[in-house]
Amino acid sequence: MNTTISPEKEATNITGHLSAMRQYFHTGATRDYEFRKEQLKKLKQAVLNHEQDIYNALYQDLKKSKEESYATELGLLLAEINVALRNLRRWMQPQTTSTDLVNLPSRSKIYRDPLGTVLIISPWNYPLQLLLIPLVGAIAGGNCAVIKPSELAPATAALIEQIVKENFPPEFVKVVQGDGAAVIPEMMNSFRFDHVFYTGSIPVGKAIYQLAAKDLVPVTLELGGKSPAIVEKDADIASAANRIVLGKFINAGQTCIAPDYLLVDETIKDRLIAKIKTQLEKFYSHDAMASDDYGKIINERRFDKLVSYLSRETILAGGQHDRTKLFIAPTIIGDVSLHSPLMREEIFGPLLPVISFSNTEDAINVVQQNPNPLAFYLFTRSKKKEKEWISRVAFGGGCVNNTAWHFTNHHLPFGGVGASGLGAYHGKYTFDTFTRLKPVLKTPVWFDPSIKYPPFKGRLNFFKWVIR
Repeated sequence: MNTTISPEKEATNITGHLSAMRQYFHTGATRDYEFRKEQLKKLKQAVLNHEQDIYNALYQDLKKSKEESYATELGLLLAEINVALRNLRRWMQPQTTSTDLVNLPSRSKIYRDPLGTVLIISPWNYPLQLLLIPLVGAIAGGNCAVIKPSELAPATAALIEQIVKENFPPEFVKVVQGDGAAVIPEMMNSFRFDHVFYTGSIPVGKAIYQLAAKDLVPVTLELGGKSPAIVEKDADIASAANRIVLGKFINAGQTCIAPDYLLVDETIKDRLIAKIKTQLEKFYSHDAMASDDYGKIINERRFDKLVSYLSRETILAGGQHDRTKLFIAPTIIGDVSLHSPLMREEIFGPLLPVISFSNTEDAINVVQQNPNPLAFYLFTRSKKKEKEWISRVAFGGGCVNNTAWHFTNHHLPFGGVGASGLGAYHGKYTFDTFTRLKPVLKTPVWFDPSIKYPPFKGRLNFFKWVIR
């Protein structure tokens, strides 16, 4: 007996599920504060119940240690849930705002309205938190959500599906598995989502934006780009080396906000590289493949792409690789041409090109060759240089004298600019992303002056006085 489901039947099934979600949303069940709070508590308890399973899945997919998994995935997710639980009632309250002269004595309020049925699509590099942190905002905002985990991190994807099925009805939260290149267009062509939230590469982000545009579906795009780390000659070299190595090589460099390349003042270049080499061995030992704190490349395709860079460059440290283990050592590359593929493409791996500069203007010109990075890192003691760099470079978010840690601060919005993304989230910004402003003007009936009604002849000066 042939039990294979035809593509046409599968498309019908997905469309039916999505229609059921919309019907459930229209019942109003997801709007209530107590409902939202209960679902957030349920999600929190579910991930705690599966804590060890999460560690196992992330190790299987990316060779992440328990400590790294908590610090970069589970812990951030739990913090996001806790922030939402503490603040949800206040976030949901209508905000009273001012009323202009012409509308007095009316009163004005802004409500936060749920969007409806939303689609959340995550990448493989942080497959837990980059899928479930947006889900926290979707639930807090009173929405139904379809979530699409990356098929390239299958262990984590399967575990997330198990967690969701155990805790939420499919008309409220549904996991869709499969090849994203096929599944996502199928869903978006057969159903109008009320919002699409995508984290991943720029080319796929553009494709999703085009799919959404035909139905005027709003999107949030968290993409990438070439994020620079700039080290001025007055920087503290020891702390700069520590923080650059951590930000670049955590998760084997497979981080959208990792420093993609290093720009360093030529007068301190050799000292900084020497210190980075020392810290690489201190952090990951002389054999990073055996280190508990160093991960693996996600698959052979990405491995081959990264190794292809090495044959044409000058390796200052690292460079060792093993395809059978999907291992590439933390690697520092010197004498990099601005025309090298390393400087034309987002690397997304444990390779750090180093370029020296003689003055700030030259360094800014290098950065402008890859404008609008997702992240930006500056190391300097000079407030003047700090102000100049921040004012002259457009970037999504960043740090001064640090790397990557801005992502963990839920008080800061996280998002890109230009080609590196559209929209922002984290903390209340996630709630704001999954709700819309609904302004309401309430006018009393006891005051209804005739001057507001036709005929208007002779009232021009009055209108000029009140409408200004």
